[in-house]
Amino acid sequence: MIEIKPLTGIGEVGPHAAIDSILADRIEALALSPFEHGDILVVTQKIISKAENRFVDIAQVTPGVEARRLAEITRKDPRLVELVLSESKAVLRAVPHVLITQHRTGHVMANAGIDRSNIGGRDGEFALLLPENPDASAERLRQALTLRFGSAPAVVISDSFGRPWRMGVVCVAIGASGLPALQDKRGEMDRDGRVLEVTQIALADMAATAAGLAMGEGAEGVPAAIIRGLTWSEEQKAASALVRSLEEDLFR
Repeated sequence: MIEIKPLTGIGEVGPHAAIDSILADRIEALALSPFEHGDILVVTQKIISKAENRFVDIAQVTPGVEARRLAEITRKDPRLVELVLSESKAVLRAVPHVLITQHRTGHVMANAGIDRSNIGGRDGEFALLLPENPDASAERLRQALTLRFGSAPAVVISDSFGRPWRMGVVCVAIGASGLPALQDKRGEMDRDGRVLEVTQIALADMAATAAGLAMGEGAEGVPAAIIRGLTWSEEQKAASALVRSLEEDLFR
């Protein structure tokens, strides 16, 4: 049976916070260790970014010509658009109120993942960028938890994405360590003896969305959860394995 256990009581996370100690303390307080194979700790991107001090003071941003042009199209703050461009490899869609880009990590997302909600009480106007390297952040957290507990769950760093052709957001993995973020089932047999030709499972995305049911998307204040009861046999793959290559992208 799969269980999802939210890590409650974490509170507001500030810049340079020892996020590994904060999470480990809550894990101990909630008696969620020791860990077993198949355990996954899902942590929201937001508290990782806060702890890594990925805040930017928008008042200090000077928009360039391209940012001002896109701001007119999208009706967004040109300073925010400049930040988006600085975090992006390519602009894929710019229409009123929508700016979709390919983040420099490869993930395709709105506003390069830059957020201005639930970032804590701060004087002035601030925005929060994604972690510099989400896969590396997940690995560092897993290693720190291993030092604390002697073993550690797999770690997934989640963010909320919209989806083409469907309303609403779901949680996906932008960072992962200790699990096969993408499981390749091609070449295996289905129940009828047919060879699977295209089946690849986004395990890290599925874990992120499952944990999102317990963490919420608004004012719940639950930025992490542990999933128990999963199994896998494949070697670990980082969340970067989930990014479809341009050669396989049918929509650009």
